[in-house]
Amino acid sequence: MSLKGEMRRLRELDWRELDIKESGSWPWSLQAICCALTLGLIFFGMYWYLAAPRAEQLEQARAEEHELRKAYRSKAAQAANLPVMREEMESLESRMATLREMLPTGAEVPSLIDNISETAIEHQLTIDFIRLRSPVAQDYYIEQPFDIQVQGDYHRVAAFLAGVAGLSRIVTQHDFALEPQDGDGQQLRLSMLARTYSYRPSAEGSP
Repeated sequence: MSLKGEMRRLRELDWRELDIKESGSWPWSLQAICCALTLGLIFFGMYWYLAAPRAEQLEQARAEEHELRKAYRSKAAQAANLPVMREEMESLESRMATLREMLPTGAEVPSLIDNISETAIEHQLTIDFIRLRSPVAQDYYIEQPFDIQVQGDYHRVAAFLAGVAGLSRIVTQHDFALEPQDGDGQQLRLSMLARTYSYRPSAEGSP
């Protein structure tokens, strides 16, 4: 039968009278269409229930592989730099130990105040007061602030500040104020806040 005749049979077919039980007598083109649709549905169902989940798992595995490769490269770089990192860590620990030695203990703060007083006297300054404030506890150290007020000429005041900065214990200087004490401005009054710090060993074991 020709293709033209088969197409004519399809056009003339009464679709409402089709019965699936009589599908063997349907035009072969209709049977072919139905077979193609059935196979398409079967393949779609197989893909949906079997292939799609596997494809999703494959994508997840590829993403996980990518992250593992990145982690591996990072670990490899760290391993390659491990000797350098150890040297840097040892250097930092050595510097930290040196800085700790420069921090006075709580018992050494009065001695530090005496050193500051001696520095002022050495530079011929008049000491109005050196007055301790209440200590302030931080995470890894205790901050001990104190107020200093001395009088003298500009050069002696500058030498005193340099002397305090050069003490063997760490003393930081803040909030400077210079006021003239006579008409010609030769005599000055220095007021400032100084701070020293005590290390807290117990902080090493805290989370």
